[in-house]
Amino acid sequence: MSNQTNHRPVRKAVFPVAGLGTRFLPATKVLPKEMLPLNDRPLIQHAFEEAREAGIEEFIFVTGRQKEMLEEHFDFQPELEQVLESRNKQDMLAKVRESEMPAGKLFLTRQPKALGLGHAIWCAHKLVGNEPFAVILPDDVFLAKKSCLAQMVEAYNEWGGNIVATTEVTKEDTARYGIIDIEEDNGRTVKVKNLVEKPDPEQAPSRLAIMGRYILQPEIFNHLSAFETGAGGEIQLTDAIVKMIGSEPLHGFRYEGQRYDCGTRLGFIETNLAFGLADPEIGDQVREILKKHIKGNDEYALSA
Repeated sequence: MSNQTNHRPVRKAVFPVAGLGTRFLPATKVLPKEMLPLNDRPLIQHAFEEAREAGIEEFIFVTGRQKEMLEEHFDFQPELEQVLESRNKQDMLAKVRESEMPAGKLFLTRQPKALGLGHAIWCAHKLVGNEPFAVILPDDVFLAKKSCLAQMVEAYNEWGGNIVATTEVTKEDTARYGIIDIEEDNGRTVKVKNLVEKPDPEQAPSRLAIMGRYILQPEIFNHLSAFETGAGGEIQLTDAIVKMIGSEPLHGFRYEGQRYDCGTRLGFIETNLAFGLADPEIGDQVREILKKHIKGNDEYALSA
């Protein structure tokens, strides 16, 4: 049965964006990986819009060196807006204004060294304070009628505690993710008794993997502050979540929609194709472009 008590609302979201993006060099030599364009907007804006749809009011970026462009992207751009106004480009003006962060809602903190996801989240502890918060990894992008985080907030309002987004992966892919050890399966939600970070496929307790969305209670900072290292010699967020099991309920949440991985070149290309095909303005043209390129070899031509 769900916990029907009132739960403190989730108003803040943490975005770990301090990574160097080395898999995308030389494109990310100067450009932050989170500014790479996915369809018509950068990755970080997709993450921001998902959080906004979920009711998030304050946006906390955990940044590193040479990440100033992330802040600039969400700033008011009077010169650009003036030009668009003068040219009566109302559709473009609307898109620019949609990318502006509300005044006083963007907060920045630094992760000086890459010590792991758990450390990046700990760096935001002063800004989060003593209230529940969401974590959004911008590399994970979702195509869904209702955003993944908005679905999770609904589940949180019912269950409370800590919640992680989950989906089934192949046995071989369990070595790439945090994997859930299931105590009780209720369909959309799974009660979790343990998490294992990137297990050997033969040792994985299930094929239910954690995707890049979390709703966490602030008590997690008590565990992250110990700076204990785990898999890969890094401070793992999953290790701290496990330590809260027993004092806080932990649920895995099976979201509706398709998740894409923008952390690799191939995944980024696939995601752009998926979002291009789903775009009502250009979807048909993208489909025709794909047909044209694949029909370069009739043996592999797409059916009309």
